[in-house]
Amino acid sequence: MSDGFNRDRDDLARGGKAIVVLPEQGHAERDADARLEETAGLALAIGLNVVERHVFRVRAPKPATLIGSGQVEQLAAMARMEDADLVVFDASLSPVQQRNLETALGTKVIDRTGLILEIFGERAATAEGRLQVELAHLDYQAGRLVRSWTHLERQRGGFGFLGGPGETQIEADRRLIRDRMARLRKELDQVSRTRGLHRDRRQRAPWPVIALVGYTNAGKSTLFNRLTGADVMAENLLFATLDPTLRQISLPGIDKAILSDTVGFVSDLPTQLVAAFKATLEEVVSADLLLHVRDIAHPDTEAQRSDVETVLADIGVAATTPRFEAWNKLDLLDPDAREAMMALAARRDDVVTLSALSGEGVADLVDQVATQLTAAHRRYTLSLDASDGAGAAWLHAHGDVLRQDTDGTAMTFDVRLSPADHDRFVSRP
Repeated sequence: MSDGFNRDRDDLARGGKAIVVLPEQGHAERDADARLEETAGLALAIGLNVVERHVFRVRAPKPATLIGSGQVEQLAAMARMEDADLVVFDASLSPVQQRNLETALGTKVIDRTGLILEIFGERAATAEGRLQVELAHLDYQAGRLVRSWTHLERQRGGFGFLGGPGETQIEADRRLIRDRMARLRKELDQVSRTRGLHRDRRQRAPWPVIALVGYTNAGKSTLFNRLTGADVMAENLLFATLDPTLRQISLPGIDKAILSDTVGFVSDLPTQLVAAFKATLEEVVSADLLLHVRDIAHPDTEAQRSDVETVLADIGVAATTPRFEAWNKLDLLDPDAREAMMALAARRDDVVTLSALSGEGVADLVDQVATQLTAAHRRYTLSLDASDGAGAAWLHAHGDVLRQDTDGTAMTFDVRLSPADHDRFVSRP
């Protein structure tokens, strides 16, 4: 068996050789080359050196190995030829399939879920993010034959899928895992309550919340930085952003709004991660407007849009939550494709084409988002005490005051406000 099992994790991270395999079953909705490219990008995101990519046509999945015996032999020869340390399957493998494949190939094997969890384990920067990823990982490992479990002892990011120096080989104790998961859930519940209190304060404040959502590497953080002047990590890298970032921005007719940058979604996002990151994604659930950033130059842009909508539904975002699409990376399109895409967007009132990198179209996006947020404004008649200068200033700053009368000890306003702002105003302390 290959020494890949014992290879120092840092050696792998510095360029361990990986083969990416796509078992294609039946009619594929996605372009195979684009899917392989994405999975290779996931591997590159944790520093692996992808030396080979291969698509295997699978007519009937094999319970023992997923792919056929002849394909296993072909893959084993490929792994020997490339001296591969790791084989990444762009599919979901059962524990039995993973074990059988490792025995047959003589290399370490991980599936798509394991790879994504490994990336999240390395990237989570906040205490909350680490709790969420560890809970997701434990949930994933609870049903598997675990060779090593080092989460309580590890000294670096990641979660041991790729091995690591000083790791003690311990058979997973299911009871210990369950106890640890219970403690993590309790800690995350506390985090969620704290986040809820902060969100309640924002709800009482006169600020609408705009949540950037989209497929990973669609350009959300680049757009976030351009709109806010922030310096959030924005690289051509899958899952560059894991932890949410909130910033205040100004929009035409809206003195203040909160813009939230969130983790990117991906096709077949592990259910464990969706569940674990719900506390973070609550910012999305409660947003006044979802700004869906799309990589319009990607060949699977429509499939990516569908994946994002699926995850949004999974985390409880109401179908009625207003949405607006930012068709990003316009600069990557050739002239004909660019013209066609802009013509298509012009026929819709919920889309703006832009390049977050160059800034083209961003000013138009700002205007359109402001229009979206104010489109649902209604006319209200509100009475205030004549001494309530703060309330009067609030209405002038965040609404369209149509008429103001003062009669002795009272002020009466006819003002256009969004229902959410009206609720915030009347519930203010």
